[in-house]
Amino acid sequence: MKKKIKETPRESFIDFAKAVYPFLEFTPFHRTYYTILDAFARGRIPKLIVSVPPQHGKSVGATTLLPAYMLGLDPDMRIAIASYSGTLASKFNRRVQRILESREYGEIFPDTTIKRGTKPAAYIRTSDEVEIIDHKGELISVGREGSLTGNRVDCFILDDLYKDAMEAQSPVVRENCWEWYTSVVRTRMHNTSRELIVFTRWHEEDLIGTLSRTEPCRELRSLKDIEAIEPDTWLMLNFEALKASAPTDIDPRAEGEALWPEQQSRELLMAKRRLDPIRFESMYQGHPSSREGLLYGDNFREYELLPRDVVRRASYTDTADAGDDYLCSVAYVVDTDGIIYVTDVVYSREPMEHTERLVAAMFAANDTRLAVVESNNGGRGFARSLQRLAPKVRVEWFHQSYNKEARILSNSSTVLHTIRMPHDWAQRWPEFYTHLTTFRRLFRANSHDDAADVITGIVEREVTSASVGWQRLCWL
Repeated sequence: MKKKIKETPRESFIDFAKAVYPFLEFTPFHRTYYTILDAFARGRIPKLIVSVPPQHGKSVGATTLLPAYMLGLDPDMRIAIASYSGTLASKFNRRVQRILESREYGEIFPDTTIKRGTKPAAYIRTSDEVEIIDHKGELISVGREGSLTGNRVDCFILDDLYKDAMEAQSPVVRENCWEWYTSVVRTRMHNTSRELIVFTRWHEEDLIGTLSRTEPCRELRSLKDIEAIEPDTWLMLNFEALKASAPTDIDPRAEGEALWPEQQSRELLMAKRRLDPIRFESMYQGHPSSREGLLYGDNFREYELLPRDVVRRASYTDTADAGDDYLCSVAYVVDTDGIIYVTDVVYSREPMEHTERLVAAMFAANDTRLAVVESNNGGRGFARSLQRLAPKVRVEWFHQSYNKEARILSNSSTVLHTIRMPHDWAQRWPEFYTHLTTFRRLFRANSHDDAADVITGIVEREVTSASVGWQRLCWL
């Protein structure tokens, strides 16, 4: 059997990083991240966007180690690092310089050297610019809105062009950032220039959001996608702190699994999400949304105790349409004033043979008397299974033929007026809570509409004129 030849630090970005930063921890996420950065360094990816949660090693890889590695591979390369301030960009530049003058780096890339002290006198070395001796390469740092007059750039690395939420929420700052990007960054590029954008997301209209709307973009789901990418197309990769999207070859984590559990555990991340689910979805999950564009936001009314006078105990269930959708089943009671109190929720992407038992158990725990199931997408078979598992509950099914978007949007005010949630619903059903409070008015911008669909269905049944026939089926 032919023995595999071990890669050297020159041939592998991961091995290079280990050589110059031996203290680094390489989890499966970091190995994937550095493998993709390696493909960028070698020109296999010309335009790359990566969004990473805070405190996950984003800048160490992309803005500190990567420029040093690329200058080693090509000492004639001209690289520019940009960030929200010149001070931060200079900090990155100084870190790269310290790597370039280290003994470990010299052993890997002996041809890439920089000025030491005052020698050689003809070369530049400041905190904002350093030149490679006997080559054309250089590393420049610039703050957002800074100037790059006269400089041709072979590779731009843009790391966090917004300082914080206040800046990202400002339309003026976002517009100025876009103006700087188009008038400075793009004008310093040539046919073979490369761009890397690494951000923690703050707002849906930040630079990444604007580029994804105005230029061709493709989600990076497998390393094979790199070979098929067109030159003018951005490859986009979003690392969620808590896995919520479907597994891919790039990110095969199971649902709910933390990205770097040794540093940010699932429990810690769940606590952060409870504090501010909208901010968490943006910064940690890479799914930003402006509060102004939310359909419900955090405007749901909450309750401590259920009413004494209950006229109905019911539930509404919608089965999953596809593999990435959620089965959503909500148990509730209605009081004499027609106010609807949500008492329990099953919100899961598990197979039906598992969720049908969860829903039946929910019926028993909440003394549900009548259950309605949408018969679309296998719902009729699910309803029959529920009837078998919960024989004391009357299970009905019906076909939902009305347009989902129109239903959800037109009933949104009624939902907020009549629905009451338990005071601890964010802790009890975190994904259900997040998907409702971050649901956006721009319907196509939502990844999941299952929770909003079911809450709307309950209101249609209990409040609108169509509820007359429904109420005749209900009993205590």
